[in-house]
Amino acid sequence: MNVAPATPTWPMYRTLVGIGMLCGLMIAVTFQGTRPVIERNRAEALERAVFAVLPAAIARATFALTAEGQFVPDTNATGQRVHAGFDADGQLVGVAIEAAGMGYADTITVLYGYSPLQEAIVGIRVLTSKETPGLGDKIETDEAFLENFVALDVRLDASGTSLQHRIETVKQGKKTEPWQIDGITGATISSVAIGDILAKSAERWVPTINEHLDRLSAGGQDDGT
Repeated sequence: MNVAPATPTWPMYRTLVGIGMLCGLMIAVTFQGTRPVIERNRAEALERAVFAVLPAAIARATFALTAEGQFVPDTNATGQRVHAGFDADGQLVGVAIEAAGMGYADTITVLYGYSPLQEAIVGIRVLTSKETPGLGDKIETDEAFLENFVALDVRLDASGTSLQHRIETVKQGKKTEPWQIDGITGATISSVAIGDILAKSAERWVPTINEHLDRLSAGGQDDGT
């Protein structure tokens, strides 16, 4: 009876390791090669979003909030960032703020515009979302829903440290107050998620921005911002 010779394991192992290393190298090279393009596209998308949520702005300056609680021009400073928008006269018209939270399917990331003069959120743009097509993704396209963010009340209380009224999402057609968001029938979870994201973010950022309005306003005249 003839017995087939056993296949040597070392050459097979060496081949598999070699293929794995080659694939890893190709992935790394591809990532590094496309990274500048991805970063540029991301920056351009953010630029468009800032002016979309601050429709009165024609210029912007980015600031980082330092660990010490101060806004500094974003020159590679560490800290969370906001984008101040200015009109043709260099006057501050609002601040664009990024926020994120859990939706129905995954994390939703938004950029919203806050106007200190109007004491309101004046625009919103969904940056990333994996909500259900035809249902949850209406948070990006439903005109009636987006109307909620033309002048969403986020005025501060007398202490200046918290919102006078917390943002809340109500059933579609039940909005009676300027701080309420008219939800989307059939996309309740997604529209409620937007309300929760904005409520938590505005509660933190609106008092901080108003505390440092002078510094942010000066960005319209600073060189290189």
